[in-house]
Amino acid sequence: MVIEMNSSGKKIALPLNQCVKDKLSLQSNNAFKAPSSPKQPFFIGVTGGTASGKTTVCNMINTQLHDRRVVLINQDSFYHSLSDKLQQKINEYNFDHPDAFDTELMLSNLEKLKRGEGVTIPNYDMKSRKRTQPEREVNPADIIILEGILVLHDPRVRDILNMKIFVDGDSDVRLTRRIQRLAIERGRNIQNVLDQYSRFVKPSFEDFVLPTKKYADIIIPGGGDNDVAIDLIVQNIRTKLGQHDMCKIYPNIFLMFSTFQIKGMHTLIRDVRTTKHDFVFYSDRLIRLVVEHGLGHLPFTEKQVITPTGSVYSGVVFCSRLCGVSVIRSGESMENALRACCKGIKIGKILIHGHGTNGRQLVYEKLPSDIASRHVLLLDPVLATGNSAVKAISLLLKKGVPESNIIFLNLIAAPQGINAVCERFPMLKLVTSEIDSSLNEDSRVVPGLGEFGDRYFATDENSEKIDISSSY
Repeated sequence: MVIEMNSSGKKIALPLNQCVKDKLSLQSNNAFKAPSSPKQPFFIGVTGGTASGKTTVCNMINTQLHDRRVVLINQDSFYHSLSDKLQQKINEYNFDHPDAFDTELMLSNLEKLKRGEGVTIPNYDMKSRKRTQPEREVNPADIIILEGILVLHDPRVRDILNMKIFVDGDSDVRLTRRIQRLAIERGRNIQNVLDQYSRFVKPSFEDFVLPTKKYADIIIPGGGDNDVAIDLIVQNIRTKLGQHDMCKIYPNIFLMFSTFQIKGMHTLIRDVRTTKHDFVFYSDRLIRLVVEHGLGHLPFTEKQVITPTGSVYSGVVFCSRLCGVSVIRSGESMENALRACCKGIKIGKILIHGHGTNGRQLVYEKLPSDIASRHVLLLDPVLATGNSAVKAISLLLKKGVPESNIIFLNLIAAPQGINAVCERFPMLKLVTSEIDSSLNEDSRVVPGLGEFGDRYFATDENSEKIDISSSY
């Protein structure tokens, strides 16, 4: 039996067989848009075993990023306050277990910071083992560094982090540092320190901390003593921040989340030594991901269907009136992926070339006659200066396509091209897999991947003859 609402708003019970008939034809008339990306800080998680050098690494990163607003948050601030009963059995309490932390409160604060809201961080006193006043007020910043032994343990926290760092260190060195910190500097009994280490710290490291190493984007051997690793990390952070900042400036940019798979494929297609066969293979894989990501930004309507088990599944149906438009010639490399995702889709073409000193000129266009009533996926793998893209988008607008109905798909984009497109067309959606650093004096993307069309089609642009009629 399924509960439904009748026309007067009252709940009624329907037999399953009647529900099946009704649900198959039920579809909401209200269209929904994919949410835009919020402006967010850049989150870095730094984890590792006790006394591995996590705090040193955080401080070094903070020092080198002096031109940014950086906030350091220690996971230790979120220890649960211990009751008097637990205080009496303190030698039996495991401070290195996930249950020792108020992860829900930490996650709530991170989510608020992600939304641009200020938070209050608890002040945990290690001597009394309780939270004390005053609490710490933290406002959103450019960079938020979260440091602690179990920062990568909870998948919800990992999902928030833009960069995950694991500080790796020799176990004997870490034990020596722990003894120096607790026994020598804080005056604790050395035998108690060793007993706690063998009973709780070491087993918890092996059970909960070390397994999170596999989630790290970067592993630092030697901790804070590894200056080379710190310098490389800061350089990488600055590159990521450049991408991140563009997304904060223009909410209509949708940068795909970078995984090791995506980074590996980018490494291959950017390598000048990669063969034509491998370049095409990995480019096609990346293009397919970009196309699928772009399709996720189409408007949709709610729909309920009946599964083979007779159950009702509430899902969505995406806009069916769409078409692709490729910018000849490199844009044609994206057509197969689009056809594989959208069976029978119409694809138009636009040819734009440089014309003396007059900038980019429209040479040829062949578009569906009803393109004004469709959502358009504009295909061009590289966004450099943005001149060709602006010309192509302007043509689509002239043909009656609403700006909000255009989704521009590419593999890599330069900041100059993003500025040219997103500032002029704020309602358009731009989907890309990576944002590169800049353009060189020849207006080529740096680090880039060269002339995409030449590498993909194995042709020389100066000698190529384009037979437009063969495409139709």
